[in-house]
Amino acid sequence: MAGESKVSTRAGRYISQPTGYRAFVPAPLPPVPALELTGELPGLLSAADRALGRLDGSVLTLPNPDLFVFMYVRKEAVLSSQIEGTQSSLQDLLAAEAQLFDQNLPRDVDEVVNYVRAMKQGLVRLPDLPVSVRLIREIHAELMRGVRGGRLQPGELRTSQNWIGPAGCTLTTATFVPPPPHAVPEALGELEQFIHQEDGLPPLVKIALTHVQFETIHPFLDGNGRVGRLLITFLLTERGVLHKPVLYLSHFFKQHRQEYYEHLQAVRDHGAWEAWLAFFLRGVIEVAGEAAETARRILVLREQHRSAITAQLGRAAGNGHKVLESLFDRPIVGVNDVKAMTGTTYSAANSLVSRLAELGVLSEMTGNARNRRFRYAPYIALFTDIAPERL
Repeated sequence: MAGESKVSTRAGRYISQPTGYRAFVPAPLPPVPALELTGELPGLLSAADRALGRLDGSVLTLPNPDLFVFMYVRKEAVLSSQIEGTQSSLQDLLAAEAQLFDQNLPRDVDEVVNYVRAMKQGLVRLPDLPVSVRLIREIHAELMRGVRGGRLQPGELRTSQNWIGPAGCTLTTATFVPPPPHAVPEALGELEQFIHQEDGLPPLVKIALTHVQFETIHPFLDGNGRVGRLLITFLLTERGVLHKPVLYLSHFFKQHRQEYYEHLQAVRDHGAWEAWLAFFLRGVIEVAGEAAETARRILVLREQHRSAITAQLGRAAGNGHKVLESLFDRPIVGVNDVKAMTGTTYSAANSLVSRLAELGVLSEMTGNARNRRFRYAPYIALFTDIAPERL
């Protein structure tokens, strides 16, 4: 962050508290002096808009975009939670959703399940309840219910001081101390006002500023990082930047975790909003490109398997197609699930599962003789960090 060493009050100021520590109280947005959208920023903004347009087009060409949305949601849930220290993978999350009671599942998988539920609830609420303090509190309550940190007032703004830093640090040795609790409601109210005011700022700029401001306020005792990343998705959707919520920046933030934290702190200490904005826009460009490529791969994979089912399954092809479509939303199934899906006998469903396994659509994952579960492995692989060879 060369050239940004001098302390600035552009983003707010550190204020000494009665007990001796210094807490940061953010200035209301937009920044003063105003953002300088010069240099590389206009080009990055234009490239980000184009990348989002391509992504939106890619997703809308899918036969039923809503079937695929929640795999993106699950991937984001896993990555965003991993930034906070969880160990659970996408496979663990899918297994938990399929109620595979495997003793080897990480204990923190419930946190990721909650993240998916919080995201879904937020998306359902958005048409009636705009992004607001009320929505943020609802989402936080869902996120923290019954999990590690769940005793820390789910859905309630904090009434005590928190701080950020390495394990064992104190208020006086912390990397960053957010505003004191009495300043939180006003700071959040000002942020809500900024989100909805007409000020001519491009949507991506407003979203980038909002994310930093939320993380700076740190209004909850736990879960602030995850809620702040959820906010990005909700705002992209609410603003109509994307028709479907399929852009998740946690992948970029996780890959560049140290740089991400350094940018947040540089905004607070040096007012380095423009440098943060450039970083954010690069993330949008990169992640939108990856998501558009995933959408293309999904389309290719679906056509390959539809063709194979039509060619190989004869009279069972109709039910084979029915199962295939459902796997894009729920990629782990048992024979009883297939039986319910197709309205056939257990024997016919078992036979269909076996034939889908022969085609490489399904593969058995439990190793059990009974209560077996099958996964749509080629599809799940499209959402893992290790991409398969180009289809």
